[in-house]
Amino acid sequence: MNEIIRLVLLTGGLLAVMPILLLITLVVAFERLWLLKRTISAGTRIHAKLRQLGYRNVEGLRDLAEANSKTLQGHLIVTALASRADTADELDNHLEEEIMDSMPRINRGLWILDTSVTIAPLLGLFGTIIGMIQAFNVLSQHGGPSKVTGGIADALVSTGAGLLIAIIAVYFVNYFNALSRRIIQQLELIKVVLVNRFHTKGLSDGSPASNETLAESRASEYAGV
Repeated sequence: MNEIIRLVLLTGGLLAVMPILLLITLVVAFERLWLLKRTISAGTRIHAKLRQLGYRNVEGLRDLAEANSKTLQGHLIVTALASRADTADELDNHLEEEIMDSMPRINRGLWILDTSVTIAPLLGLFGTIIGMIQAFNVLSQHGGPSKVTGGIADALVSTGAGLLIAIIAVYFVNYFNALSRRIIQQLELIKVVLVNRFHTKGLSDGSPASNETLAESRASEYAGV
């Protein structure tokens, strides 16, 4: 304990800030991890159920929206149901507005991790500089190179702590950015599905005759290319 107090005093108290910064980084990281993973899981489930619904099946969409009212994807379905758009482009704009409105909730708290990436090494370096200044003061007053080198080595603990926090934070920042892009991709995909469900007549009915006709039609199109 005395050694820790000595190191804290050597770095001007900045070393004591490092555990607090690390704790904040980890709390934000685990909160974002839980939320983003849950959002992706909900998106995968909702998209699968949407694909199973028939075209123009408003009742099925309403039931799906009620069952997932607390999710971002559920809000997207609610927006589609509430929209009075007469065309697919109008509905697309309404859904795109909802997606853009969801962006702050997806990226909330990531600025704290970005700040940790930047500020932790700087605080560590500043603490090291303070420790080195004190070590050189010892040299000027009492002499003894061994005391100076020992003081510098102790001061470098602050830099090491700052770099450790930055490494942890930058990993989570990159990982959460990837998860956020995946969520946005899910929302865009669900948007397309909703537009199709409201403003298209659907695909073939799945019967062998219909599938055969569709295949022949596509084959003739490719043959003419």
